[in-house]
Amino acid sequence: MTKEVKTFLLIVFIFLIFYFVPFSNENIHKSLIGGFEMLHDYAREHVLLCLVPAFFIAGTIAVFVSKNAILKLLGPKAKKIIAYPVAAVSGGILAVCSCTILPLFGGIYKRGAGIGPAMAFLFTGPAINVAAIFLTGTVLGWELSFVRLLATIISAVFIGLIMQTLFKETGEGGFVFGQDTEIPWQKTLLFLAFQMAFLITGSLKIYITLKSILMTIFALVSILIALTFDKEHQKEYISETWDFTKKILPYLFIGVFIAGIISVSLPKNVVQTLLGGNRLFSNLFASVFGALMYFATLTEVPIIQSLMSLGMGKGPALALFMAGYTLSLPNMIVLTKLLGKKKAFTYFVLVIFFSTTWGLIYGNLF
Repeated sequence: MTKEVKTFLLIVFIFLIFYFVPFSNENIHKSLIGGFEMLHDYAREHVLLCLVPAFFIAGTIAVFVSKNAILKLLGPKAKKIIAYPVAAVSGGILAVCSCTILPLFGGIYKRGAGIGPAMAFLFTGPAINVAAIFLTGTVLGWELSFVRLLATIISAVFIGLIMQTLFKETGEGGFVFGQDTEIPWQKTLLFLAFQMAFLITGSLKIYITLKSILMTIFALVSILIALTFDKEHQKEYISETWDFTKKILPYLFIGVFIAGIISVSLPKNVVQTLLGGNRLFSNLFASVFGALMYFATLTEVPIIQSLMSLGMGKGPALALFMAGYTLSLPNMIVLTKLLGKKKAFTYFVLVIFFSTTWGLIYGNLF
């Protein structure tokens, strides 16, 4: 998706807010202040201890985790019992985001995996990356984060199996990712473990002194391990980390600012009417809205936080998460061209159905 399309969609989203909400000069002032206040809170509470280490972890996964070993399991000769679970979780392992999922999906679909595992990969790819899971957990609670992770993986498998049953086809070749890393997996695992320990410790509610000591130790050990890699891998690691940061953080800040405006200006009765409770209508509306809107990676977290503070139900929040991460109007246009109308619209309906269903289940059981 081009920067021009992203910018256009953000402008449309802001326009809709200002169009449907009655503003006076006083309201505009309060809304802008609300946006800056939420931006300040997010920068202070979630960026340094949550997002920054998550970006480094994403860089580690992108450079050091064996992609070929994973993607070989999605080839035409792979068994379904292996291919589908691998496809459903590989989005997190490969650290893909919404801007990279479509070309990866196209390569997997056309060169080896067939439509079933490829659709499973497409559904979970942007939704289960490390930064998304941890930001959701720290901001909205770990219950919603884990339920969302579980619901996404299970739905991906079922969507893939349904698509494979309806449109029986198999890829023609193997998906080649290029030269694989030669770093021993034990060293990669150790490096990843200490970075994860730093990230998890930062979110714990423990004595500040103990937290500072532990985080300092984990950070120093991570740096020492990083220094043992050759210069080429070090350079690639920093480059990938910076690439994730520059692609995600600016749009996240824009999303946080918009969320601050929403939390101050959007009437509660509108949110409660459309998204309140855990009714079929509110979950369906959240799924369709999420499918049509474009949320840059992670921006949906502060927006959903604002909507929940105004009366959005837990079920619709999950439905919006699931549909909003995997679909957007630009993505739907690309997928329609890639798959054809019949396959593409079947996939869109399945995404909305599973998002709505999980929203109803979660909202009424938890």
